[in-house]
Amino acid sequence: MGPGQAQVNGVACTHPMIVTVASFKGGVGKTTTAIHLAAFLQGYAETLLIDADPNQSALAWASRGELPFIVVDQWQAGAFATPHSHVVIDTPARPVAEDLALLATSCDLLILPTTPDILALDALALMVQHLAGLPIAPYRILLTMIPPYPSRAGAEVRDMLLTTGLPLFESGIRRYAAFQKAALAGTAVYDVKDAKAELGWQDYVAVGKEVLALALDVEGQSSEEEIGS
Repeated sequence: MGPGQAQVNGVACTHPMIVTVASFKGGVGKTTTAIHLAAFLQGYAETLLIDADPNQSALAWASRGELPFIVVDQWQAGAFATPHSHVVIDTPARPVAEDLALLATSCDLLILPTTPDILALDALALMVQHLAGLPIAPYRILLTMIPPYPSRAGAEVRDMLLTTGLPLFESGIRRYAAFQKAALAGTAVYDVKDAKAELGWQDYVAVGKEVLALALDVEGQSSEEEIGS
């Protein structure tokens, strides 16, 4: 496949994607999600991760080891992005209204990670409320840090979100210590020595495939509009 191309079920997607990961609450796996979606997309085309968070968590992660893609701050982004690059943006926690509006309207997909606890869900509800008045790109809610069995918190929150009709990834990210080890080592989770590392990576692979499938849907709709015009 050439630059910017990806395949889902054998169908090529040529659309360079801008994926933004945002949350009104810290500690919900925002940077972990940005890192691992960038790692997934890098397997299909050159991918750039822009760390727009003042905490520079993604840059700090990258500085401790080696990632398969470039991580830059928002001021360096223009020197690295190309028309054929996928771009993942790790945003500040609790972006102000103006920044949220800009982020939401300048990407192909807005990902809202949330953990299955009441404080994170309160922050998610507030963010969705802010997005309601914006002409935004598609967004999807991603459940992260899902606790292991016998806890049913993940399943219960998923069922609750489904009843609201809000867009939700079918896949979710389980809570594994392997992700913390990856952050300390400065690598993607698949490069750490941990019994659960591959399971954690496969969680993000599943989410990544949903992202690509959504890109194909958008690309198909754009092609139909061009034909009809």
